[in-house]
Amino acid sequence: MVAAAATIGLTATGVGTALAVAHGRQVPEGRYPFGVKLTMPDITRPDGSHYSSACSASLVAPQWIMSAGHCFHDGARHRISGPVRYRVIATVGTADLESGYGIDVDVVEVRQAPTGEDVALAELERPVEGIEPIALSTDAPRVGDRVRLAGWGWTGEGEQAPSTTLRTGTFTITSVTAGTVGVVGLRPAADTSACVYDSGAPYFAPTWHGPELVSVESQGPTCPHVTEEITARVDTLADWARQTIS
Repeated sequence: MVAAAATIGLTATGVGTALAVAHGRQVPEGRYPFGVKLTMPDITRPDGSHYSSACSASLVAPQWIMSAGHCFHDGARHRISGPVRYRVIATVGTADLESGYGIDVDVVEVRQAPTGEDVALAELERPVEGIEPIALSTDAPRVGDRVRLAGWGWTGEGEQAPSTTLRTGTFTITSVTAGTVGVVGLRPAADTSACVYDSGAPYFAPTWHGPELVSVESQGPTCPHVTEEITARVDTLADWARQTIS
């Protein structure tokens, strides 16, 4: 896998990069309902050709999701704010696409992080009812802390395609900068890692009042791997997110 920052977006044709949970575990139905699968079934390139793509995200308010900024772009792969340039379908509230519990809602509007981090908020066509959004962390992440990833990317086995089930793994924070959080796999295995179609997937930590979003998947080496994955930090964007949502 190429670094997700090298190109914008993830595609089923191998053009692009955004990784999923390789060598992770399947999430039981009903757990982490804030996890969102993004599907872009028909993107038009400037030359008129078409391709499909996918990413992961999390529900952060009834009508808003948070994902990687590079998941939202035009046909030439330039990141965009404003109305989406092609159909983006958010599937919310299920850990298994075949369960029948998933709710499909179109994404209508995008807001890129104002300071250049690989984070975007996206507005849904309508609010999603009955699903508790994940809270945004306002505490600075620390090296040594553990976080959990839940994403819809490739599992690292078989044909390279988005997973039909939500997958998860546990990670250790290994570095923190002003805009990023570095993580490495811990469980189920050292090479548990984000993989293709996981861009935007949430890394979250448990708290006494529920899970809090610490960062979102951004870029990393070819998966599965045992080296550091770069994720986009969320706590420094919490005020912007709250203002945008309200």
